[in-house]
Amino acid sequence: MTKTNAGNFFEDFQIGQVLRHATPRTVTEGDRALYQALFGSRFSLQSSDEVARKAGYKQSPMDDLLAFHVIFGKTVPDVSLNAVANLGYAECRFHRPVFPGDTLSTVSEVIGLKENSDGATGVVYVRSTGRNQRDEIVIDYVRWVMVRKRDKASPAPETKVPALASAVEASSLFAPQGVSFKGFDVEASGSPHLWDDYEVGEKIDHVDGVTIEEAEHMMATRLYQNTAKVHFNQFTEGQGRFGRRLIYGGHVISLARALSFNGLGNAVLVAAINGGRHVAPCFAGNTVFAWSEVLAKAPLEGRDDIGALRLRTIATKDLPCGAFPGPLEKGYAEGVILDLDYWVLISRR
Repeated sequence: MTKTNAGNFFEDFQIGQVLRHATPRTVTEGDRALYQALFGSRFSLQSSDEVARKAGYKQSPMDDLLAFHVIFGKTVPDVSLNAVANLGYAECRFHRPVFPGDTLSTVSEVIGLKENSDGATGVVYVRSTGRNQRDEIVIDYVRWVMVRKRDKASPAPETKVPALASAVEASSLFAPQGVSFKGFDVEASGSPHLWDDYEVGEKIDHVDGVTIEEAEHMMATRLYQNTAKVHFNQFTEGQGRFGRRLIYGGHVISLARALSFNGLGNAVLVAAINGGRHVAPCFAGNTVFAWSEVLAKAPLEGRDDIGALRLRTIATKDLPCGAFPGPLEKGYAEGVILDLDYWVLISRR
């Protein structure tokens, strides 16, 4: 009997199956420092204990996307070790902050299956829930991933594609409790622009570009304990479709979020991810740029210190975003690699 884990193939999944993922992960100040070194995020709330304490936090919370990637990384050995591609996200909500010393674990439930017409792969839909050491939900989300079959002759399961919301309702967002962003320090944040200053339809070129190095994306993947071989095993990927390792899609998401600081410096918290698409592959040596469009604004019930902005952030490779490249009538402009729809929380006047 083999003692190693080859990962699940498409025919191993069943509707209603619960996957309790291994290796709970205690996050530390070291994780924060390494994440900062990898992505260069400059949001003041996650950078300064003093800024966080003035708002009422005990200390600076971890970057929301660092928590997301750690929770996501737990799922890879069971859900996507044999994946061809991660296809999308939906209904992702950030319930509460994560602080150094918190321990994160993840459980997933299979909620959908659909074999592809080629008979060699299928799409698996899972709802994953990340909790802290107090069994409180930190983040939950749905993702769907294309997974290889072990045996093409295996019978196809009954197709079930879950009905998913196109966006998280603003009324369902979790605003941080016991804190206040009234009088948020805009000198410390480096931006005078607050929730009141943004208009629906406004487009923001985030201007800066960041080149991805091979060592950086591999280090980030290992930071999250993401074991997908497409990201770090050149021996296998050198023989694959692209002949090289793919950049983890979450790496691009974190770069786009970090780049968005230039224009959205007070958008200090990610509240939800409505949907996301990795439009094209990205590789080491590519330079990532980003721009955002404000899709909606929403006040939060009972809060006059913070409001929500729904953003659509487009990331590109080797293509500055002054012309706002994005979706076309069919497909996307050449160079687009990410289309992300999400909610952020930003201080109000």
